[in-house]
Amino acid sequence: MTSGAVGWPVLLASLSLILISVGLAWWLGLRIEREVIGASIRAAVQLLAVGFVFTLIFDSAGAFYWAWLWVAVMTTIAIVVVVRRAIHKIHRLALITATVLAGSTLISLAVTFGFGVIDFRPVSLVVVAGITIGNAVPSAVLGVNQAVSVCRDRVGDLEALLSVGMSRRQIVQFIAPRIARSSLIPQIERTKVVGLIALPGAMTGLLLAGVDPVEAVIIQLLVMYLVLGTAAVCVVAVVAAVTRAAVTPDLVVAAWVPLHDD
Repeated sequence: MTSGAVGWPVLLASLSLILISVGLAWWLGLRIEREVIGASIRAAVQLLAVGFVFTLIFDSAGAFYWAWLWVAVMTTIAIVVVVRRAIHKIHRLALITATVLAGSTLISLAVTFGFGVIDFRPVSLVVVAGITIGNAVPSAVLGVNQAVSVCRDRVGDLEALLSVGMSRRQIVQFIAPRIARSSLIPQIERTKVVGLIALPGAMTGLLLAGVDPVEAVIIQLLVMYLVLGTAAVCVVAVVAAVTRAAVTPDLVVAAWVPLHDD
């Protein structure tokens, strides 16, 4: 619920903190101005485009078909983003990412709509899927990045483990745990401080809409559990896939691992 005052002047006023940060960065010579401005412009273009598309398709007779297509497109883009972050071609990474993302999203949709938490409508379908996928991708990307970096930094360790007769599974169990933990730190920390430092968006929106506070909290917990679970599943899957791919089936270090192969 809003006062109806939101418009272009308010939107422009909200840029004040961004302008301040850009000015400070320029003054201090931090050279992050382009990234901040670029991210702001990109967010505006993408969200405005989404808003116009929402208006066009959710009032049409085939809204549900468009909604499911939208979910499929979001999932596909997420898979591409995660796979591209690996830089090198990792065996089965695309398939594993697709499986865990699609499976986690379907479970989230089934829990949310199957128990009647919110009405099953086209816009709700896209929003719930977007929340699930959007929160899982950063963790998965971080997992892939860190797994590739650790494997390349610890190529000597990989060779040593192979020399003592460790299997690929044992190497994954040795290398992957620390990567998985560090990749999940941002999501876990967000979950830990919810309610103490941060009030999540879903709960805040429900409270502003006049929903009972306890009911709003329960719905927010449902969302956060689904998001944390999806992020954890994705991180475990992609980290295991990358660390496993660092060793070939013939039990030698893969060609993409050594730094001199760049």
